[in-house]
Amino acid sequence: MDSFLDTIVVGGGQAGLSVSWHLTQAGKEHLVLDRGEIGDTWRNRWDSFCLVSPNRLCRLPGFPYDGNDPDGFMLRDEIVDYIKRYAASFNPPYRAGVEVQRITAAEDTNQFTLTTSDGVLTARNIVITVGTHQHPNFPEWDEDLPDGVTGMHTRDYRNAEGLADGAVFIVGSGQSGCQVAEDLHLSGRKVHLAVGNAGRIPRRYRGRDIFDWDLATGYMTMPVEQHPIGTAIRFKAHPHLSGRDGGRTIDLRRMALDGIQLHGKVLGIEEGCFRLSSDLAETLVGIDEVCRDEMAGIDKFIEENGLDDPMEEVSLVDWLPEPEPALLDLSDADVLTVIYATGFHFDFSWIDLPVFDERGYPRYARGVTEIPGLYYCGLHWMHTQGSGLFYGVGEDAKYVVAHLLNRIDS
Repeated sequence: MDSFLDTIVVGGGQAGLSVSWHLTQAGKEHLVLDRGEIGDTWRNRWDSFCLVSPNRLCRLPGFPYDGNDPDGFMLRDEIVDYIKRYAASFNPPYRAGVEVQRITAAEDTNQFTLTTSDGVLTARNIVITVGTHQHPNFPEWDEDLPDGVTGMHTRDYRNAEGLADGAVFIVGSGQSGCQVAEDLHLSGRKVHLAVGNAGRIPRRYRGRDIFDWDLATGYMTMPVEQHPIGTAIRFKAHPHLSGRDGGRTIDLRRMALDGIQLHGKVLGIEEGCFRLSSDLAETLVGIDEVCRDEMAGIDKFIEENGLDDPMEEVSLVDWLPEPEPALLDLSDADVLTVIYATGFHFDFSWIDLPVFDERGYPRYARGVTEIPGLYYCGLHWMHTQGSGLFYGVGEDAKYVVAHLLNRIDS
């Protein structure tokens, strides 16, 4: 491996490959470094994992979805195959199994030094395509679980067969938590779900998929600076949504009627018991309100634009939680596995450059940082909602590469 390259792309997921495609089209020397292998981001999800955006929205540069189910939702192994076929379509200069351990500014030059697991490299330009879902979050009380109860993160969940017999308690009801809860319930497990504040949105409304409404209203392509809550949207939990079995709305009240036991938030552990909050009813009201607001916004858009999409009456599922004790004895509930659907955190401390804000998140304008030659791509809401999706990552990659090429040619 040459010790100097004009451009190094750190990360070989869909963002890194999209950047590589644009650089390849321009005939520019570069190298993609990936600490794993192509498709690992998706290969390491649970067995029943699938996309929540329709297949037809998969449009990596030069490689739009080419299957026979455009309105469906690719399963995990199909996603891996799509990524692998994408890479094979243009044969990027790619090195698997190379971890970038530190990036610094090379002394007395306008270059960067990369310390890797395979030696030291120097580059004039670097594009970081490592996302923010880097390290799983675990609650402080994880080590206080009773003997015989196994705690694990959704990152490590694969299927019900891989868990000990007995009930499963899932902590967190974001998109992953709800999907894993559904997967376990369908397998015949007794499932407990501690409900958080992530909202829900309808899978379909007034004849269209929710992503079609995101496209029609311009939400999908709206710059993050114009979002009602601004860049704070980058750190919000994803709303409940599923692509399973053709796609459906995830409604926690319906899940409760189907047999999944809902609880308030887990506040800690006391002598083998989960200490639970008493605000489940209020939390569910807030979750439903997010869905109502989403539908009201679509109604307003239809009215203002004179569209003829059919009216749709949506009523709440008739289920209300009963008051529950503040403590849940895990042994009495036969809970032998606790799954943390508590999200991830990022750590960019391995990039030893002054380009981060007070929370350690990189500063940039659509992927272009204040340090010449340092770029980002593929982050959640980096520029638009589509930035972290198969739908929009290619546009961001095109923008970043155009800026990079102008720097090379200047």
